[in-house]
Amino acid sequence: MSSRRPDSFDGLGYRGREDPPYVGGYSGRSFNNSSSIDLQHWVTTPPDIPGSRNLHFGDSTPQFDTAPAPPAAGDDGQPAAPPPDQLNRFAGFGIGLASLFTENVLAHPCIVFRRQCQVNYHARCYHLSPMTALSVMYNVTKTQGPKALWKGMGSTFVVQGVTLGTEGIISECTPLPRELSHKWNPKQIAGHLLLKGLTYVVAMPFYSASLIETVQSEIIRDNPGILDCVKEGVGRVMGLGIPHSKRLLPLWGLVFPTVLHGVLHYIVSSSVQKLVLYLLQRRSRSESSPKRLGPDSGSETVQNMLDAYFPELIASFAASLCADVLLFPLETVLHRLHVQGTRTIIDNTDLGFEVLPINTQYEGMRDCINAIRREEGTMGFYKGFGTIVIQYSLHAAVLQITKMIYSTLLQNA
Repeated sequence: MSSRRPDSFDGLGYRGREDPPYVGGYSGRSFNNSSSIDLQHWVTTPPDIPGSRNLHFGDSTPQFDTAPAPPAAGDDGQPAAPPPDQLNRFAGFGIGLASLFTENVLAHPCIVFRRQCQVNYHARCYHLSPMTALSVMYNVTKTQGPKALWKGMGSTFVVQGVTLGTEGIISECTPLPRELSHKWNPKQIAGHLLLKGLTYVVAMPFYSASLIETVQSEIIRDNPGILDCVKEGVGRVMGLGIPHSKRLLPLWGLVFPTVLHGVLHYIVSSSVQKLVLYLLQRRSRSESSPKRLGPDSGSETVQNMLDAYFPELIASFAASLCADVLLFPLETVLHRLHVQGTRTIIDNTDLGFEVLPINTQYEGMRDCINAIRREEGTMGFYKGFGTIVIQYSLHAAVLQITKMIYSTLLQNA
């Protein structure tokens, strides 16, 4: 019998197999129904083509697939645990995601109310305690709905994106270093801080638009889109689309306080983060010593996995806390200068049931500092400080709860 493929077909190196002996009558492609044929000789697998299924010459397609091997079992008969590296990455990702969610989402109501307190020069209650701040925040939510303290969250992400993108573009187009190596020198530090300053200058109009969106009262506020802060920021630069007011400070008058606050915040947070991380790693190295494996070896392994990532989160938490506390007075001045002349109406932070206009007339940064000290006293720079306590207490609680949950999950794994 001839091959199943034409003799001229050799594109894939095909070599026909010897077919079963002829039984009965066969004409063309039709069988003779009157003859008795053992169909098992004809029902075969498709021809094996070298190159398919990684077969070599002379091999044939297996009739049945081999069942996958069962997972290796431990000494107690249970399936083997995932590799330590996988558990390590799982723990680090989970704790880091919880920290990021708390810092940018759960803490947003505290940021909104803190900014409202900072720009409200009418306020008699300074909310230095978290209890008074919580009471007014509850009244605002009860009066205006839950959206009242979540406004402007989208614009804050836009500002962060603009900042990161601007920093990357400037670092690629200029020799200014985006990161500092271990062998740094004063010239590299100066260039790195200059890069940060230029980034804050570019993001300044969008930061101003985002600030106005977060402090504006929900009662008179429309439902802006996520990219409205970009449109308003560009309009602030071009002098279009914003309310005209003689009290509105020009952008060049806001450059120095904006860059000063941003650079100082970066210096303080970076220094504190490196210091805390160094102390934690030093204590971890001093406490680590060879121990005999015992019943608690599994819990010690889980703790080591969590400790590989948790010190970095603690250092970042402490850095942000120290920077926000130390620069709180400068942030108050900066926010008042940005809001002045924009005809912004905010909530009454004394009670939470009314609205108030912003009608300040500061001539600049120095005049704003002198006016706050003269009219509101030294504690006027710390209006809304109780929200800092709420924000970072919530952050610390979420970090600790997340660590406990993942520690339990890893021990069970």
